[in-house]
Parts: sequence; C-alpha cells; structure tokens
Amino acid sequence: MSNSKKVLLVFLASDSGVDGARSLFEEQSKHKAKEWFDRAVRNLIKQTQFAIPPLALMILASIDVQGVEQTICDLRFEKLPLDTSWDLIGISVQTGMASKAFNLADRLRAKGYKVALGGAHATLFPDACSKHADILVQGEADDTWKTVLEDLKNGTTKKSYVPENFPDLSLNRPINSRLLDKKRYFTTNIIQTGRGCPYSCDFCNVHILNGNRHRRRTVKNIVDEVRRFSEHDNRIFFFVDDSINAHEEYAQELFRQLIPLNITWFGQATTMLGKQPRLLETFARSGCQALLVGIESIEPESRESHNKTQNRSTELAEAIINIRKACISLYGSFIYGLDGDTLATPAAILDFIRMTKLDVPGINILRPNPGTRVFERLKEEGRLLFDAEDLSAYRYTFGQEMLYMPKHITLPDFVESYSRLTADIFTVKNSFLRGVSAPSAKAAVLLFNLFYTHLYALSRHDLKKQISLSLSGHATP
Repeated sequence: MSNSKKVLLVFLASDSGVDGARSLFEEQSKHKAKEWFDRAVRNLIKQTQFAIPPLALMILASIDVQGVEQTICDLRFEKLPLDTSWDLIGISVQTGMASKAFNLADRLRAKGYKVALGGAHATLFPDACSKHADILVQGEADDTWKTVLEDLKNGTTKKSYVPENFPDLSLNRPINSRLLDKKRYFTTNIIQTGRGCPYSCDFCNVHILNGNRHRRRTVKNIVDEVRRFSEHDNRIFFFVDDSINAHEEYAQELFRQLIPLNITWFGQATTMLGKQPRLLETFARSGCQALLVGIESIEPESRESHNKTQNRSTELAEAIINIRKACISLYGSFIYGLDGDTLATPAAILDFIRMTKLDVPGINILRPNPGTRVFERLKEEGRLLFDAEDLSAYRYTFGQEMLYMPKHITLPDFVESYSRLTADIFTVKNSFLRGVSAPSAKAAVLLFNLFYTHLYALSRHDLKKQISLSLSGHATP
C-alpha cells in the first residue's frame, strides 16, 4: 500500500495527574536528589498502575478504509514521528489540555501537515477549536471518522463533520487491540459496554456529550471482544463505563456470559450495586476484583445542590459494606468543596472512610469544567478564579489549584482543611494497612494508596503555594 494515505492519531500527555504529576511551581533551589526522586515517581506512576490506552483512538484506528493506514501515537511514551509524511494528523482535545492541543496543532499546520481536531472540547466548543484545525470532528465519531477517511482518500475533505445522530452501538465494530504496544500499559483490555447517562449531575458532562439515555452494545459483541482481546493480552480487563450496573438485567446477562472466560476485571459502578445482591454475586463470580464508585458527597445539602440525587446518603455506607463483603475492593471517589460542604465535612468524610473501610479513598476538589452547569452557575455567581471567557485558562491538575470560591468556606480555610484531611488519610502506614486488608486486588490497592500519598502531598504543596501567592498579591502560574 505504498500509495495509501497515512493518518496519525495523537493522544496528548497531561502535565499532571496520572500521567506523572509535577508541581505547578518551578523550584529554583530544588536539590538534585529530590529532583531525581520526583522524576522516578512520575515515571513509576505513568508506567504502572495508571497507564491505560486511549479507547477513543483505539476505536477510530480500528475503522478500516481501503487505501488508508492509521497509526496511534501516545505522547506519554513516544515522540511525534514527524519523519513520516502524514496525510492527516488527528488530535483528541480535552478541555483541561486545550492550550496544549492548540499549540501542537498550530505547530504542525505551520510545518504543512493537515490537522483534524476532535474529542470532548471540539464537541462542546467548536468555534474555539476550528481556527486551529483544517478539519473539525464533533460528537461521537464512530461513523463520522470513516467518512473523513474516505474523503481524505478521495481528496474531498470538508472543514467540519457533525453527526446527525448518535452512532448505533448495536452494530458490530471490532476493535483491534493489537495496534498497541501492550508492554507500555497496565492493560490493553479496555472495554466499553455503553454510552450516555440517565442522571444529570451538574458537575458532569457525560449526559451532555453522550445523551441522557443509556445506549448499550449487544452482549454477544462484548463477549466476542473479551475473548478476542484475551488472545493478545491475558491481563486485567477494565470496563470503562461510568455505571456498569446501570441496567441491572443487561449487566446480569453480560457478566453471566463472561463467567466461563475466567477473566479478572476492574470497573466503575454506582453504590446501588450494594442493593443488587443477585448482580453483585454475578460480578464476583465473573472475576470482578475492584470497582470505582462515585460517592461524591455524604452531605445531603451538597448532593441536592449539585443534583446528585440517585443515591440516598444514608444508604451509602451499607451499600459499600455489602460490596466489600462480596470480596470486591472499592475506590470511593469524594468531592470536597460542594455547595453544602462546611468545615465539619472533612471529619464526616474521615468517619465514613473508617466505618466503611474503603480501600482507596479519593478526595477530589470540585472542578468546574467548562460546558457543565456548575461552570455556568459559578460564573454567574462570580465565584470562578480563572477567566471564564478564556477556555484555555482552565487546565487539568491533580487537585493542585483552586479554580473557584467555595460557598461556605474561605479559600485559606478550605485549603488548610483539605490538606489536613488528605494528610490524615494518605500515609505510608495507612497505605500498607489498606493493601493488607483489601478484600481483593491487594497489590493494586497498595500501589494506588502509595501513589496517592505522593500525589496528595504534591497537591497540598501547590495549593498552599497558590494561597500564599494570592495573599501576597502575586499571580499564580
């Protein structure tokens, strides 16, 4: 295929978080030993527990158009292969890294490459993206990208591609996991069973991007995919759906059929699973070892304020205890700083963690993502701490900067209380204790806790630095 069109799909590395967190502040007097240690920890975080491949690019790269060759470039592990004459370079744009994506797109276009931009940011803010792209792809691109590739082959590409409808997930669209170098990743077995969310939490954009109706793939196609993936990579499977148990009967049938395949899997679920005993048993029998559940807040006022109403806070503890009794370890994700939270909230979170024995507690700071209702509300209330008109001013970090004013807590008090909370939860001793007492996936639980001990220390450092600079009248980076 010497005359085939060559397409490069690019996944960007973030400057923070699971791609290897680093301080937002340049330390002029940093010791060489500490610099080496921080770099080593970043590489360890990036290359072990957290590194999973970009599913969206796997889906697009698996679309087969005769006369077109596609290659995935993951910038977490490699440099751009610009020694090849690419006919099109596609970049997936996430809002927290829009500036980075735009800078790369501008540099590539200046070198003569044709650039396509897609992803969540291109869907939510097409006008901001279009000036940095030759081609703009909005929405779920399962069908659209094939049209782009065919147009590229025929020399008839358009400036903008917008799907008329969501793609039909019941169609069989095989994903080729062999496109990836599996040695780079914790696992290449990334499975999505459906899209969309029936809930409308104001800090989330899933229902905005993928619709308020849960669309599902067929059980047969998923089982076939799991079987096919196993031939290439026999490690853990990760089901990336936000709520794998959202449709109980569907999930029951899917995981019942996965039992004979003897896989081990992680996933994400709602705490409602603890009230679904039959499904919980099937999860355990099918190889589920760990789940991420979104607790968000145990404060009733906060849950109401942000439309997080699908679970009663009084039922959360019992549900979590039930899931752990089924020998499934739990990552419980909290958001501290919601509108009903006060300085008494950290103590309540600590008590909840101790009572439920959560294996990995994640303490997040509310992130007002542009495109969500909470962003618009905080903007109207004058509570945002970044320029709401400059979308590139919003960036992703591992809880390393405050982007808004909490409702009932001053900024200095919030940072101090958050710092005490994360310092109490994440210590080396607590990490080992949680690893030992986890009902399953003990090594993963230990690693997550150890990594978070490092990451939350970095978060505390940067937040305190931000407050110090703001009080002294200096701008933060």
